[in-house]
Amino acid sequence: MTSELSDSARDHRPIRWPVEIAIIVGYYLVYTFVRNRFGSASVGQEHAFHNALRIIDLERALHIFDEATVQSWFLGHHWLVRLLNIFYGSLHFVVTAGVLIWLGIRHAADYRRGRDAILITTTIALIGFALFPLMPPRLLCDCPYGAGPLLDGRGLPVFVDTLVRDGGLWSFSTSTVQSLSNQYAAMPSLHVAWAVWCALVLVPRVRHRWSRALAVAYPLMTALAVVVTGNHWWLDAVAGLLLALAGWWMGARTAALILRRRDLGDSVIAP
Repeated sequence: MTSELSDSARDHRPIRWPVEIAIIVGYYLVYTFVRNRFGSASVGQEHAFHNALRIIDLERALHIFDEATVQSWFLGHHWLVRLLNIFYGSLHFVVTAGVLIWLGIRHAADYRRGRDAILITTTIALIGFALFPLMPPRLLCDCPYGAGPLLDGRGLPVFVDTLVRDGGLWSFSTSTVQSLSNQYAAMPSLHVAWAVWCALVLVPRVRHRWSRALAVAYPLMTALAVVVTGNHWWLDAVAGLLLALAGWWMGARTAALILRRRDLGDSVIAP
């Protein structure tokens, strides 16, 4: 799947940044409200746990149920786990926002396609969170919003909540965060989806090989981080990848459709 646009599908109108900022901020506020409306404080623990069992059964059938093993490789290196906690909790927003701004400044004709792609991707993810609440690995423990006694007799590994153990820039432990956040918003991994979107934007547009390598490595590192920190299953990451590709394709189709309609309107108005 190419991330380039044909010239006929590129939007050469100047970007009105106050409008764009209002669109992005307004959308994120609506997204946060809806996401938390179906948050872990309002979703049944047992429902999210049984969805986790479905994911585990599918991963076992695919021979990829090894998240606990992968996490165990890192647990002895507290400084590294803390870095991954910070990576998980901060770069998700910082890198994505930076790439979007960079796209608008350096490749303005492609900006609206990229913006539409990430908005579509995020909207589809929001639907997934609402329809399929999923307990992440870190909550397979006797902890708030965790599986607790539901684990009895299941023979499942107990994962480590690395944010609780090793710390980071924030915490799920406060009652305010627990009541407002959606700790069952695991499928698909929006962290991975946004990281793939960043790679799709950057790879064909940056000049140096090392910068392309970093762009490709970013979603791979994100997938590793979400698993090591116990926030996602491998299948969440796979779903995030597929979601980003679908969102990118739909963003391109949306941009082309809007431009065709605009050009048609201009031809009708022209004498």
